[in-house]
Amino acid sequence: MNRFATLYQSVREKLGDGSLNPLVQVKVQSRSQNGFQSQVKIRDFELIIDQPRGFEGENMGPKPSEVLLAALAACQEVTWRLYGEAYGIPISDVRVDLIGTQDLRGFMNIDDTTPAGFQKITGTVTISSSASEEDIIRLQQIVEQHCPVLDDLRRPLEVSLTIAVQPEAVAGE
Repeated sequence: MNRFATLYQSVREKLGDGSLNPLVQVKVQSRSQNGFQSQVKIRDFELIIDQPRGFEGENMGPKPSEVLLAALAACQEVTWRLYGEAYGIPISDVRVDLIGTQDLRGFMNIDDTTPAGFQKITGTVTISSSASEEDIIRLQQIVEQHCPVLDDLRRPLEVSLTIAVQPEAVAGE
C-alpha cells in the first residue's frame, strides 16, 4: 500500500474507533502592512498577500482572490491523489487550471446587486492516468463530494467576524 492509501486507511480506522478527534481547526492570522499588503501567518509559514501595481499594490504577492483559487486548485490535486490511491486508480500527474471572474462594480460599491467576489469559477483538471474512463468518472464524483475547499465554496458557510477596536496612543502622551 502506498503512503496516501495508508494515510487514508489509518485516518478512517482512527475516526471509526474514536481514537482521533474528527474536528480540526485551521487557523490563520493576517496583519495589514503597507498599503494593501498583508502578512499572513499559517502554521510555520508566512505569506505576503498584495494587490497588483495597477490596483495601487506593490505586487509583492498574490491578491486574496488568487489565494482562494490556489487553495481550490491545490485541494483538488490532493483530493484526486488521495482518493485515486485509496481506490487503486492510478494517477501519475494532476494539474488544475482555474479562472475566477469578478465584476469590480460589486467590490467598489457601484452596484449593490453585483457580488463583491467571484461570479463564477471555471477550470480544467488534467489527469495523467492509465485508468479507464469509467474509473476516472467514478473518482471525479468522489472528489467533487469530498474536496474540502470545493465544499466550502459550494455550500452556505457560517462566517462570523467580531470587531475588536484598540485605541491608538495619542502623540505626546
